[in-house]
Amino acid sequence: MKVVRTKNELRALLEPLRAGRVGLVPTMGAFHEGHLALLRAARRECSTVVCSLFVNPAQFGQGEDLERYPRNDAHDRELARAEGVDFLFAPSSEEMYPPGFETWVEPKRLALELEGVIRPTHFRGVATICLKLFNIVRPNAAYFGAKDAQQLAVIERLLRDLDLELEIRAIETVRDEDGLALSSRNAYLSPSERRVALALPKALVLGAKAARDGGDPVVVARAALDEELGLKTQYVAARDYGEPRLLAAVKVGQIRLIDNVPLKGGAG
Repeated sequence: MKVVRTKNELRALLEPLRAGRVGLVPTMGAFHEGHLALLRAARRECSTVVCSLFVNPAQFGQGEDLERYPRNDAHDRELARAEGVDFLFAPSSEEMYPPGFETWVEPKRLALELEGVIRPTHFRGVATICLKLFNIVRPNAAYFGAKDAQQLAVIERLLRDLDLELEIRAIETVRDEDGLALSSRNAYLSPSERRVALALPKALVLGAKAARDGGDPVVVARAALDEELGLKTQYVAARDYGEPRLLAAVKVGQIRLIDNVPLKGGAG
């Protein structure tokens, strides 16, 4: 595995490999099994695997946890190497946003609800960095986790609207044995907060069951979350992002968590 710091070097390294299938796994590091599932899928399906490791400042709003976001670059490099990554693209902020940078991708409808209400500039940062990575790597496929369902929908719309020629591969959410969706932010949870956080996946499961039984998944999931005094519900919603899903966001103490599950009984 080669660690690459600049756009020009990565482009030069990839050029002779484009006869094969190039896969991109965009990440912000602090790897867990969810990231490794993406890397493994890319390794199975592609002849060349590029993993980006970049904590994107543009997708953090004022007062969010940019400075506290977990970072362990040395550990991430070892995990990426073990999973067969060919190129780990780890640029600086100055490399991705050089002085004078002023062009942004502004997604609209899909980005203005749910996460977009709570984090108004988040999807602008996500869409911009993804477009930059797609242009730099020019992958045949890019791999994303389904846990971020709204983000996935925004990126798929980006591809359609801007005529980008690549495939988006969504990999289903990886969970710990207790059901909590893997997230880099889980490391912030104290043992007692983690026990409270388990109400999130449990509520979504109950909502999905209600949908299969003909009930309202949103009402059922929200009621279950409201019973847990240790968390604050920010939203519960059913959306069809290519398939119906039940989504929710909560805060446990100062830690914000999102999750979603498929709704095989319909979007409610």
